[in-house]
Amino acid sequence: MGKLTAIHEIRCDADTFWKTFFDERYNAKLFLEHLGYAEHRVVEARETDTELVRKIVAKPKLSMPGPVAKLIGDNFRYTEEGVFDKAARIWRFKVVPSVQADKMRTEGTVRVEPAGEGKVRRVAQVTIEAKIFGVGGLVESASEKQVQKSMEDGAAFMNDYLRGAAR
Repeated sequence: MGKLTAIHEIRCDADTFWKTFFDERYNAKLFLEHLGYAEHRVVEARETDTELVRKIVAKPKLSMPGPVAKLIGDNFRYTEEGVFDKAARIWRFKVVPSVQADKMRTEGTVRVEPAGEGKVRRVAQVTIEAKIFGVGGLVESASEKQVQKSMEDGAAFMNDYLRGAAR
């Protein structure tokens, strides 16, 4: 099982971060244009006084080692199910893959904390587990690298977007 913590500075306040994080236009630009996903769409979104619930279906552009690529196939997709707790200001999510869903688990949290004037630190903590005989460790390692790279690229893109450079 792999545990990943990714911390990135985002040049905005917490309210702007969360508004952008949930903005569909921003997400389309990030995932479809910048990260090269073939698909990224919200299939469910609802909001109450205490939480925001969102479900996304996505087909990411993947760069995986041969055995992992063979295992997941060309049509790999995932469903991300998440809940934003408005009081705690934490996004909790789990990712359900289109293959081997009973053997793979990815879940985590995203939160922001103050990082000085006009900045926040985005803290993402992700657990990745693959209970697949013979290749579980390889799947976990490859997935961690993919998530880490996406987080880094996403943080840089959000900063560009907020500055107006990526709109």
